[in-house]
Amino acid sequence: MKAAIPLLLLLLFLLCTAALGGLVLWSRRLPRDGLPQDGITEVLAHHSDILQDKFVAIPCSRDYDSYKRFEVGVREEIDAMKRPQPSRTLSQASILDLHSGALSLGKRFVNLYRYFGDKIHDIFTEEDFALYRDVRQRIQQRIAQVFGISSASMYLTKPTFFSRMNSTEAKTAHDEYWHPHVDKVTYGSFDYTSLLYLSDYSQDFGGGRFVFLDADSNKTVEPRAGRVSFFTSGSENLHRVERVLWGTRFAITISFSCDPEHGIGDPALA
Repeated sequence: MKAAIPLLLLLLFLLCTAALGGLVLWSRRLPRDGLPQDGITEVLAHHSDILQDKFVAIPCSRDYDSYKRFEVGVREEIDAMKRPQPSRTLSQASILDLHSGALSLGKRFVNLYRYFGDKIHDIFTEEDFALYRDVRQRIQQRIAQVFGISSASMYLTKPTFFSRMNSTEAKTAHDEYWHPHVDKVTYGSFDYTSLLYLSDYSQDFGGGRFVFLDADSNKTVEPRAGRVSFFTSGSENLHRVERVLWGTRFAITISFSCDPEHGIGDPALA
């Protein structure tokens, strides 16, 4: 088990840093009163789609009463990339926080940096982290451009994490990733959420689509390696991830805050 974990993490990190060829930006309408429908009635982005400058204007929720109001759009440019290999050593929903080094491993968390100590340099290099920073900066700049704000007024916020999801039976509540949620409620500091997909829907895994929930219809995004989706993090974007039915789904979440007090620096090797 110990030998397999570093290989998986290295694959995840290298895939992330190599994958960004463009961005896909998503937004949603303000949900109406009542429970969202559970069925999917519209696919916003099929796995095979290559989208160019598709914009959708939406009203923000009252979560942003103290913020300038923005509109959200959609864009995508896709680059091919390698696929991560499935691993049996991690639980259904495994997460690695690059800043803290926290790695979910079954029912517990392991501090990756402390666990491997000086050998962490055998897993990650300074070049890997430099590439990560480049990916983060490109996402941040594109969000700022689409929302019409200065990228200097956006701050990277925690957690920033890789996620690995498969069809293994959930062992803890943490593994139950498929429940509807609002990022601003779950994480507090999030104002903009971005997702970089590292594997392909229908090829690397089944299920696992990203679903925006609405009272009159649900909208879904089919992950594609290299596709980046971002959206405002408030209650106008209630969402969930479908349960993965087979294979393994990889992604990385990078989010931003408008409050400098919630800002953090990029992760770096000690």
